[in-house]
Amino acid sequence: MSVTILGIESSCDDTSAAVIRDQLLLSNVISSQDVHKQYGGVVPELASRAHQANIIPVVDTALRYAGVTIAEIDAIAYTRGPGLLGSLLVGASFAKGAALTLGVPIISVNHLQGHVLSHFIKDEPNAIHPSFPFLCLLVSGGHTQIMLVRGPMDMEIVGQTIDDAAGEAFDKCAKVLGLPYPGGPVIDKLAIEGNPGFIKFAKPNIPDLDFSFSGLKTSFLYTLRDKLNTEPNFVNEHLPDICASLQQTIIEILLSKVEQAVRKYRIKEIAIAGGVAANSGLRTALQLLGQKRGWKVYLPKKQFTTDNAAMIAIVGYYSYLAGKTSPLDEPPLARLPLG
Repeated sequence: MSVTILGIESSCDDTSAAVIRDQLLLSNVISSQDVHKQYGGVVPELASRAHQANIIPVVDTALRYAGVTIAEIDAIAYTRGPGLLGSLLVGASFAKGAALTLGVPIISVNHLQGHVLSHFIKDEPNAIHPSFPFLCLLVSGGHTQIMLVRGPMDMEIVGQTIDDAAGEAFDKCAKVLGLPYPGGPVIDKLAIEGNPGFIKFAKPNIPDLDFSFSGLKTSFLYTLRDKLNTEPNFVNEHLPDICASLQQTIIEILLSKVEQAVRKYRIKEIAIAGGVAANSGLRTALQLLGQKRGWKVYLPKKQFTTDNAAMIAIVGYYSYLAGKTSPLDEPPLARLPLG
């Protein structure tokens, strides 16, 4: 008997709803919020208000695209956290109200687990996914982690940033350069035309599998300051080279830790996930390193790297099979630990 899951994602500034039948994706609708670009970052109050306006039409559209009626839904999965509390409340409240009306169970989902299991979404018949156990480098605007994934419901964070995430480093450095928000994709585009060896930025020396990006930001700022003191047009004349050098440094930091994790756990199934997993430089570098080291590398489709409800629905599917549902009085949490 098939299982049909409605997924709801509202952790930040994207309102999304998706329908999955077993592992097969039937629809995945995302409504993005452009209002935040003028502020250089997400404004929580504006985000939650936009979710309130978008949630019903987004869910309705997802059901229509999937060719599924609301009565056919077996369970509703929603993002419990981590994320912006006001935004999470909108998705959680809708999911609970709909589940109570329909008489179906709800499943609260950790947003980070969704990113990892996005590799298991089947949007085509021959879709492939990692074999268990595998290592996943999760890189997004707010998180940089290495996860040991033993099964759909069995994940362990074995390394993580002690300060800023890789995505934050991209966005904050982009802001210094006068680039629009979000800065990561802009830097990625400019870096294609630049020389990655143009500037050597400082790299952190953090023990074991943890990361740090605050020192890189400091090195970036001081380097630019020194250059601008002698060359006032330095940024304008060398912008692609600066972007390429910054991106290369971040990639080297990330992949050096992945290599350490492979040596430690002797696992050669490697995946990446999260918004920064869409970065073309990182994707290419990981593939090349995988070929050199004999790894099996799995790159998510770019539509599954950003926040989306398909990844929430796939977690909901595996949770449903495991008999794991959630109570109606479980509150959303801005900071939600994995597990």
